[in-house]
This record gives sequence, C-alpha cells and structure tokens, in this order.
Amino acid sequence: MGKYFGTDGFRGEANENLTADHAYKIGRFLGWYYGELKRRNGDDTPARIVIGKDTRRSSYMFEYTLVGGLVASGADAYLLHVTTTPSVAYVARTDNFDCGIMISASHNPYYDNGIKLINGNGEKMEEETIALVEDYLDGKVEVFGETYEEVPYAHKNRIGCTVDYVAGRNRYVGYLISLGMYSFKGKKVGLDCANGSSWNIAKTVFDALGAKTYVINAQPDGTNINNNAGSTHIEGLQKYVVENGLDVGFAYDGDADRCLCVDEKGNLVDGDAILYIYGKYMKERGKLLTNTVVTTVMSNFGLYKAFDELGIGYAKTAVGDKYVYEYMNQNGCRIGGEQSGHIIFSKYASTGDGILTSLKMMEVMMAKKAKMSQLTEGLSIYPQVLENVRVLDKTAAQEDPDVKAAVKAVEEALGDTGRILVRESGTEPLLRVMVEAETEECCRKYVDQVVSVVKAKGHVVG
Repeated sequence: MGKYFGTDGFRGEANENLTADHAYKIGRFLGWYYGELKRRNGDDTPARIVIGKDTRRSSYMFEYTLVGGLVASGADAYLLHVTTTPSVAYVARTDNFDCGIMISASHNPYYDNGIKLINGNGEKMEEETIALVEDYLDGKVEVFGETYEEVPYAHKNRIGCTVDYVAGRNRYVGYLISLGMYSFKGKKVGLDCANGSSWNIAKTVFDALGAKTYVINAQPDGTNINNNAGSTHIEGLQKYVVENGLDVGFAYDGDADRCLCVDEKGNLVDGDAILYIYGKYMKERGKLLTNTVVTTVMSNFGLYKAFDELGIGYAKTAVGDKYVYEYMNQNGCRIGGEQSGHIIFSKYASTGDGILTSLKMMEVMMAKKAKMSQLTEGLSIYPQVLENVRVLDKTAAQEDPDVKAAVKAVEEALGDTGRILVRESGTEPLLRVMVEAETEECCRKYVDQVVSVVKAKGHVVG
C-alpha cells in the first residue's frame, strides 16, 4: 500500500484527506501519462479514460475535477454517470480504454469518498502506475527515464473533450442479462440497493429475466448511501424477505461490487456460503478448474472443513479482492472471494460484481430446483468474534512482542478447534482481532485476552 492509495483506492472523508485538488491532480497525471505512453508507441490519438461514480453528494465534485484534470492534459473523458464499479471494469476492458476511474467509497458512509483506478484490462491498477500517481501528488514527476518540472498542459485542438457514455453502462446491463441461463419467472426476489450504484441497474436485470422483483433502498439522495441499508446492514433485507414471503434476497454495497444473500427463512448467506454453494456446484459439473476455491485469511474455519469433506482444495490470500484476483489470474482459478461478499467469477468478470453474484446464486437455485436454505446444507459456520481496535500505529501494535506472545498463547489453546487472526486494516488505523471457535463465549474470551494486552501496552488511541 502507498501513502494515499490503499487496497481499494484513495479513500477518505471528502475535502478532508481526499480533496477536489487531489482529484484534479490525479486527472492531470493520468491524462498526460496515458497520452504520452501512446505517443511513445507511435499512436498520436488522445488517451481515452472512462469514469463512473456512485450516489454520494461529493461524487459529482470529484467527477468534475477529475474531468478537468484529464482534459487539461489532453485526454478524452467518457462519463458513465452513476454506475457500479464492475461496470467501469467491464467497459474499460471491452471498449479499449486506456484506464478506468470509479468514484466511490464502497460501503463507507456518505461523507467519505474514494478514487479507484482500473487498468485497460478491467483489473485493479498496477502498483507501479499508482506509485507514479502518488509521486505526482507529492510534486515529483520521474517517468520514462526523465524528470519533469510539471506535467505539460494540452493546447488548442489537443485539449481533451468530454463524452456522455451512458451507452457503455447500458451495454453492461445487457451483458448481465445475457448471462441469465434460466428464466426467473415465478421467483419473488428482494433487492437491497443500499441507495447506491445499483439502484437503477439491478431491478432492470432481474425484471428482464422474469423475476417478480421487490426493491428497497433505491431512492438515493446523496446522503443516504449505506445508511441502515445494503450489505453492511443486512438485517433490513432479512426482515423484508420474511415479511413478504420472498424466495431469496440480495443486498449490495454502495458501489455494488459486493453481494450478500438472504434465504427464504431470513438467514444470512454470506460470502463464505456463496463460495461454498458455487464451488460445490462447479465441482459437481466438472467446471472447478484446478479444483481450487480462492479465499482470504478471513474466511470461516467452517468453510475449510466443508471443502475438505467435498474434496475441494482452497487457497488463502491477504484480505482484499485485489489479492484474490491476482492469485486466481496467476493460477488459473475460476472462483474466489471474501466473506464480505466480494466474489469473483473470472470467466465472466475481472473484479467482484454484486449483481453478477446474485445471478449466479439464482442459477444454482434454478438448476437444482432448490431453495437457498437447502443449498447451504453441509456448511457449518463457526462462531466468530471480531473486534476492531483503533490504534496509534498498526504495525507497532501488531509487532509488539507481548501482543505476539498473547496471540501465540491463544493459538496453542485453540489447537485444531479454531483459530485466531490479528491483522491491520487496509484503509483505517485499526488492528482487527478475530477468533473463531466452537462457542461464542470461547471466541469472546480469547479476543478480550489479546485486546487487553494491546491496551496495556499503550497502543490504543485515547
């Protein structure tokens, strides 16, 4: 991770630690850099960069300032308007863009925002390019073997233009619909759009595939994104599914790259359960290439036990769909994801896609003629307690010898009946302490045991 960009882009409170000036400079550098790359490769056409945004009030500010920087540097900016992160990745990949930019802070509150960079293959931007962007934000430009005082402005007919590209978003919607292998006719489906990016896309897709669609939290006003809504507040959809007698429910986050499910009884079907359901489905059909499902270190202990029973192999990566995708890409794996609902189906997408995930869950239900609750049979999720501890220095807290000794003591006490994981947050000054064991009481005891040491050693803020 860099100074500004974490595992999921440059994120912070709008006009506090992520400002309009940051956005303008990011646009200035990217517009010039990709144009110069093309020129050096014998292509004199302007850089083409596609931009999407979520429904936060500040997203318009960041969109306009990014565009100002891009066109000032000679790039053409193509606007998808309010759309999902996976749609930006799809359009960047299929329409030959030099890169894509998504303006979103995902599941964060409305007053936060973020800038996610996507390469021309629809993947998270390479670290080398991000490092150059960060250098420019700090006033340094060393690239192509040269040092520049400033990124040059474009002049006359070299100044870039802005293109309304809602057609690209519409093609993405058509692509999702084309992936529906079954009619959903007769199925009552609930969608929680988190007052975010999926608000005008998800229902269109499910309606087109024949579902009777029930939608909540699809009235964005700029300040209600993720507010008691979506995948981070699943209890609203759980209640709604039961009260309305729905067959299944799907909840997305602010930029719709995550999906969590709710079965017909109102039970949560999280990312681990989704990996279990679809991994098993692929294995049964001989489609699970490399016989491996890619998870992160946060996946539940019970998921691995269930995979062992099915003879399915698994890999564990660092937390972040970026790392999941990298492993999948390098090792030829077809499915991977996170407990939080970032699920990647590499045959169909280069990033987590919440709406695609919900379509794939519907596919399994229809193919097996089964209820969602039946699809999770065979998976026993271990109780888990996770405590986020706000600390002065994440690395210092985790590397403290006494904290490490406390973690080791818990590992030895749990043996093969559970596990402890202590890791740094990728986006906040937090140390995450998580224990999975056979009872919640046991989890709580061991989490408290480690957190008390972190506090005693003076690492906690305040």
